[in-house]
Amino acid sequence: MTESEPESAFGTPVYDLVGVGIGPFNLSLAALADGAPELRTLFLDAKPAFSWHPGLLMEGTTLQVPFLADLVTMVDPTSPWSYLNYLRHHDRMFPFFFSERFHIPRREYDAYCRWVTEGLTSCQFDAYVHRLGWDARRELFVVVHRTADGALTRVLARQIALGVGTNPVVPEPLRPLLADTAHTGRVLHSADYRTHRARLAACDDVTVIGAGQSGAEVALDLLRHQDGAGAGGPYVRWLARTNAFAPMEYSKIGLEHFTPDYIRYFRALPEDRREQLVREQWQLYKGVSDETLGELHDELYERTIGGADPRAALHPGVEIVAAEPADRGYVLTCRHAQQNALFEFRTSAIVSATGYAASRPAFLDGEDCEDGEEGEGGAQGLGTLVDWDAQGRYRVDGDYRVALDPGVSGTLYVQNAEMHTHGVGAPDLTLGAWRAATILNAVAGRTVLRVPERAAWTTFGVPRPGSGGAHPDLPAPASAHSVVSEENVR
Repeated sequence: MTESEPESAFGTPVYDLVGVGIGPFNLSLAALADGAPELRTLFLDAKPAFSWHPGLLMEGTTLQVPFLADLVTMVDPTSPWSYLNYLRHHDRMFPFFFSERFHIPRREYDAYCRWVTEGLTSCQFDAYVHRLGWDARRELFVVVHRTADGALTRVLARQIALGVGTNPVVPEPLRPLLADTAHTGRVLHSADYRTHRARLAACDDVTVIGAGQSGAEVALDLLRHQDGAGAGGPYVRWLARTNAFAPMEYSKIGLEHFTPDYIRYFRALPEDRREQLVREQWQLYKGVSDETLGELHDELYERTIGGADPRAALHPGVEIVAAEPADRGYVLTCRHAQQNALFEFRTSAIVSATGYAASRPAFLDGEDCEDGEEGEGGAQGLGTLVDWDAQGRYRVDGDYRVALDPGVSGTLYVQNAEMHTHGVGAPDLTLGAWRAATILNAVAGRTVLRVPERAAWTTFGVPRPGSGGAHPDLPAPASAHSVVSEENVR
């Protein structure tokens, strides 16, 4: 956009890019876009200020990725919005250096991101987006949001980036209990754990469901609320559907699944193969850090010195079949998958650490975006213009563009809603800056930031002729049969 056309003919602001949602991924895009002054950008979020998984910001918890996977460093280490620059501005460089940390406290990552939002003029909070549409006459997106004082505000955009995050998921048997306010604080998702932490610590018995990092951290935190003699604090029961409480894959070669190379390979696979892979690769993104598992074991070991009861139980390979209120708590009916046997127990409270999933934002399916104050008609709600796949998910290309109706000339991008098309790296912070740079380059129509063509030693899939992998002293085969069509690997 040129300086001479910052507004439409009706006085409504026009932006080159509007981001909806300010989590780490859209914040990464906002921070990188700060280095492209020719772009007019705006990022909106309904919250009053930045917050990142506040229910899990317990003392001692760390990111599962190194500090270099901040908002910008993996693509622009010279950016003023790096984590190291945050430390410098807060006079924490020497303490950080002496701590020899590679994985930083989760609470400090949250504070770092908040610092970035406070420094970027493009980030606006207390802005609840409730309608997003396409104005075919103007060939612009219409974003309608409500400010803290209740006023409706409209802005226009040539391109949109959705970064609204994911929503908590709970097992079906727990949903009626979670929806009933009578059980608030006793049946909850781990996203709300810190809010109800004191009440849970005072319970006689707490059941934690889910084999991932959140489940392990909640179980560990509750164990640490038991007193030294093991008599006070809750009995802690940890359940999981997986066959083991398994460590997250964190080998140097295994981590190459979180590279652009693997994304390109994954995107070329048939849809059914992609679905199968995501299910099979749960340990790449749903496992528990080896350190947390070690701390859990150490806590249990300490509590059993001298033959004491650990006042804890770990049950892998178990799924919840039913959950019913009972006297002073709940009865959970469970099935052990391998033994195909049902059993039940009573518990005082339930924490469902069962992860998150992308969902269709409500503002896509709202009423048509009225433009009454300008008196020039309205805009069609965007939900009807998205080319959804058979399962109601976005179809996302290599630049993170969402497939839209051919009549929409604007571009919609999405972040962290593309695991089905891009693989297990979608929710991982490691790829956040790379993905944001990919989107920024597409938005700007030029290379604002160079992104690597190759980042892995691993060859995912069949090697191409002349790409390496053959012994240099052996003749090349006369012909090769590829199991992937040439159309798919482009």
